[in-house]
Amino acid sequence: MAPPRGGFAPNLDKFLDSLKSRPVDASVENLISLIKRRQIHGSEACAIATARVLLQVVARDKWTDVDQLVGRVQLVGKKLVAAQPRELVIGNIVRRVLGLIRDEASEDRNENESASQSFADIRDAEPSVPPSPLGKSSARPPMFNTRTQSMYNLLSDPDSNGAHWSGVTTPGYGSGTSTPLGNVQSTNVSALKSEIIDGIEEIMDEIRQVDEQILAYSEIVVHPGEYILVHQPSRTVQRFLARAASKRKFTVFLAVDPSASVSSGDEDLYAPLRKAMASSGGTLVTVMNTGFMAYMSMVNKVIMGARAITAKGGVLVDAGAAVIARAAHALGRPVIVLAGVYKLSPESQFNQEAIIEWGSPSKYVNFSDGTLVKSVRIKNAVSEFVPSELVDSYITNLGAHSREHLHSIISDHYKEEDVSFDFWGKVQR
Repeated sequence: MAPPRGGFAPNLDKFLDSLKSRPVDASVENLISLIKRRQIHGSEACAIATARVLLQVVARDKWTDVDQLVGRVQLVGKKLVAAQPRELVIGNIVRRVLGLIRDEASEDRNENESASQSFADIRDAEPSVPPSPLGKSSARPPMFNTRTQSMYNLLSDPDSNGAHWSGVTTPGYGSGTSTPLGNVQSTNVSALKSEIIDGIEEIMDEIRQVDEQILAYSEIVVHPGEYILVHQPSRTVQRFLARAASKRKFTVFLAVDPSASVSSGDEDLYAPLRKAMASSGGTLVTVMNTGFMAYMSMVNKVIMGARAITAKGGVLVDAGAAVIARAAHALGRPVIVLAGVYKLSPESQFNQEAIIEWGSPSKYVNFSDGTLVKSVRIKNAVSEFVPSELVDSYITNLGAHSREHLHSIISDHYKEEDVSFDFWGKVQR
């Protein structure tokens, strides 16, 4: 008997592999289950999974008009947001796809109207050909020869509605053959579907390329000899500092949660950053997040990652980063947030407490001490909210932005009707 294969636990890769063999509704329910159980978590993973399942909805669902497709995407979006409302990127991607559908449908409609108008202009400008005394045309209609007419007579119904030039029935404009109306609609739907699929794939490519585009600004932000404070840096922040370290020497204060290293076992979450700093000759100093204030007077700037950024500039971060942002603001040290545009949410009206995630307090309190556990209520925040007034600059894959500039990015990436669509309210009820 073959030994059991390891690594069977579902994750993002296994979910993406399963999409080809599952029906669309089953894939949606599977993703909802994985998100609820936190087997798919984190901004990038949730964004990629959401985009891929919506691509399946567009590609494999049977829809005949844009309104039907928009309604279907909205319904799937509500279910995904309800599964994990704290992952704001899920709603972001759903809104991006809805805006994409509206854009492609609008372009398709404009092209059809333009083509129809051009055809009408040509038809109106074409001089009529008077019939001959024998009842036959003295000249052939332009762009319509005998062979085309013969083929058309074989393939079309003589009573079909077509454009008439000098008594000759011609096929409908734009089809090239005599195509029933239903087939014309199917052709348009097929072309629109292809454009929407290409657009969703571009969104996924954008998400995957975010880090590389943000890294291009590392040499502008980090200067030689500076002291940079980071708190439990994300992969983006680590790569950002590693790219800067390849060009210049500086010092990084790495503030970590002591309980995080215990819970992660022997795995060093920040090994790539340590290796990059050591190979470049830079300095990395690990400090506990409870003692970072002793170093704050030396710090030149604070760099942190983001789980999500709200429309007003507030940032959802890992627990412990908010107090660092407040301390930096009090001492006049700039706070710089790194995040892709897909993390920028148009959400502005929501309860901040509702998006904060709470975890098990067992890593701080020994539950074998029954007396203490019975008498004290302990809350362990996994994430927390940094108000916009504590952040000085946002660096995205589109460049550096101030808080006042975020609204223009939102207007460029989201449609007004999709921004006002209420995902959050549905979740709360």
